[in-house]
Formats: sequence, structure tokens, C-alpha cells
Amino acid sequence: MKMAFWLYFFMFLAFFDLHAQYPILTPFALSLGAAPTFIGWMMGIYALTHLPGNLLAGQGVDRHGSRGYMIFSLIGAGCILLLQAHVTMPWQLLALRSISGFVLAFLSPACLAMLASLSKNSVQQGKLMAGHGVVHTLASVVSPAAGAFLVARTGYSLTFQSLGWLLIVTGIIAIFTIHEPKKERLTPSLNAKHIPVKINIIPLRYYVLPLAVSCSQGILFFELPLQAGGTSGILHTGLYFSIISLGALVTLSMLFLNRYSPYNRVLLGIFGIALSFFALAALDFIPLPVSLFALGMAKGITFPAMASMFIDLSGGKRLGTVFSVQSIAMSIGSFIGPITAGMLHETHSPYFFAFLLLMVVLMFTPPTKRRDTPAPPAIIGT
Repeated sequence: MKMAFWLYFFMFLAFFDLHAQYPILTPFALSLGAAPTFIGWMMGIYALTHLPGNLLAGQGVDRHGSRGYMIFSLIGAGCILLLQAHVTMPWQLLALRSISGFVLAFLSPACLAMLASLSKNSVQQGKLMAGHGVVHTLASVVSPAAGAFLVARTGYSLTFQSLGWLLIVTGIIAIFTIHEPKKERLTPSLNAKHIPVKINIIPLRYYVLPLAVSCSQGILFFELPLQAGGTSGILHTGLYFSIISLGALVTLSMLFLNRYSPYNRVLLGIFGIALSFFALAALDFIPLPVSLFALGMAKGITFPAMASMFIDLSGGKRLGTVFSVQSIAMSIGSFIGPITAGMLHETHSPYFFAFLLLMVVLMFTPPTKRRDTPAPPAIIGT
């Protein structure tokens, strides 16, 4: 579909831009004189300000569509990056990151809701969600190394300016190419007012899963740049994040995995992430790139399956709200993760805390398939 192609194209550019900052932000904050605890709060406040944006995005996307929110998010985030290029004090970076968190909170629910609305059945939805995962992963494979390379060659200021203009141009192009899909109109009838509309209520325990996963990712985004050497290891940090994305790309390419229940795939993926964090924390004989590659493979199983799981649980209704609540859960986890890592960094392994958290979630909140909806024989890749 033409609209899906444009969505993938813009999401690739947006994800490229965002992931290019992962190996940069911590060394940049260190160069401004920020302490590790402050860096944890800086990364956490970005996730915290996601919450009001997610709340607004859920209802807004369902009522007004995705297009306006996508354009606002892209252009707004680009302008903030232009300002970030001129930061000289840690508190200025904290303020801009907090604003950026609010602005970018609209992007993911809007994109996912529009993608899901383009499909007519669960098979097409599964394929579109898998395409979203592939685009996200492809962008995250090259962008961390590219961001680190840009900083090494041109410095922080020019790098942030380049990334900012990329987002602004992407948003401007989206104005002329992204259009809301036409909604089918139901033929009115005399008994229409008596037809019940069933809205599936998703139990909150399912949202603990993305919260725990995003918390562990927040720990990784805080700890890995410091482990790689801080300001002196930017290139290594970029390569490490690219290795994670390469691992995710491997499992995303295994289309046969999508024949299995998304509930089981979520459990398997989270278990793999937990084991990878245990290797990072306690198994020093395993080379760091190997553990990171395995972590990426587990992520490649988890995130597409999680999107399919929430679509299935919702019955395909009010997807803007569903993905908004999922984003809220992930924002809370992303807020807790780096702050916890900053507090534990000097005394304990934050990686081991991530392992314990994920294992506790697996033990006490195992998802089970809804009994009222039979699982389709194949989700994607058929």
C-alpha cells in the first residue's frame, strides 16, 4: 500500500534520528559536567514527560486521526534538537529533554494506530506490525554508529543540528504525503441503536510487561555508554547499540516465528532479555558483543509480538487508546530504569537489577490467551 510505504519511510527517518542520539547523550552530558546521578534523572525525565503526551495522544488519535499528531511531533522534536545544539549547562539539557519527551510522546501511538487502521484483518495487521518492527530495527542498526561517527567528525553541535533539520524536513514532507485512511460508513438502519458495541477491556497486568521491558532498556541506555568509556568511548558505544539492533534484525527476519501465539512469543522474548542481562551482570567470560547480540535477538521477538498481543486483546477497537496506554507503561518504565541505574551504578550492577525485575514479572504476570477469541493459524509470514 502506498500509504504504508510513506509511513515506513517517515518512521525510518524518525527512528534513525532518535536512535542516533543514544550513544551521544550520556557523553554529551558528561562533557557539560553532569554527574551520573544527574544523567539518570535527565534520561528519566524524558520518559516522565511522555506521560501527559501519551494521555492526550490516546484520545486525540481516536477522535481526530493520526496525521496532525505525527507532523507536530516530528517538526517539534526537530526544533528542540536545534536548540539542543547550543546547550552549555546541564540544566539546559534537562529542560530541553523534558520538552522533547512530551513532544515525541505523540509519534508512536499515532504511527501504530494509522498502520493498524490500514489493514482489514488480523493477517494484514500482523504483517504491518512486523514491517514496523523491521523498519525500526533497520534504522537502529545504522543510526547509533552513524551518530557516534558524526560526533567524532563534527562535534556535538553540528550533529544535533543535522538531526534536527532531518526531523523538520521529514515533518514538512509528511504534510503533503500522509492522509488519513477513509473510514467505512455503516448503512443506517431502524435497529442500529439497539446493536451493542463490544469494547474489550485489557487487564492492567498485561501492561506490566512493556513497563518492565522498557525499564530494563532504560538501564541499558544508561549503563552501556559508561561501560564503553563515556566521552572517550563514543564510537564503541555506537557500535554496541548497532550490535543489539543486528541481533533484533535476525529474529525479525525469522517470519516463521509469527505463526506462534503472540502471548507465548512475548514470554519467550522477555525470558531471553532477562538471560542476556544476567550474562551482562555475572558472566564475564561471555564477550560483551555476544551478550548484546543475544539481547537484540530477544528484543526482535518481544516487541512485534507485544504489538500483536495488544491488537488481539483489544479486538481491533480504539487502537489509539490501546497503544497510548502501552506507551504510558513504557514511559513509566523508561523513567524508572535510568534513575535506578544512576543510584545503583557505584555500588551494585544495574544489569542484575534488570534481570531480577524481568524474572519477577515473568513469574507473577504471565499472560494467557483470551478464551473468547481463537488464535489465528498464522499471524504473519504466510
